[in-house]
Amino acid sequence: MARTALGLGVRELAELAKVSPDTVARFERGESLRERTVEDLSRALQEAGVIFLAAGETAEGGPGVRLGK
Repeated sequence: MARTALGLGVRELAELAKVSPDTVARFERGESLRERTVEDLSRALQEAGVIFLAAGETAEGGPGVRLGK
């Protein structure tokens, strides 16, 4: 969701996070990844402008994302 909101392709996010496109695809499918890899993806998305919202911070009550200003 965050990648799409930014208008990034899989390859673009992979480059920003310094991981392979296959790793991004595995992450999006919900497969298990090393904690460090998840942190790299999260950092790349945040640096690109995504703000992660914890459970309870969205209208639906669950976690979510929004774009920064």
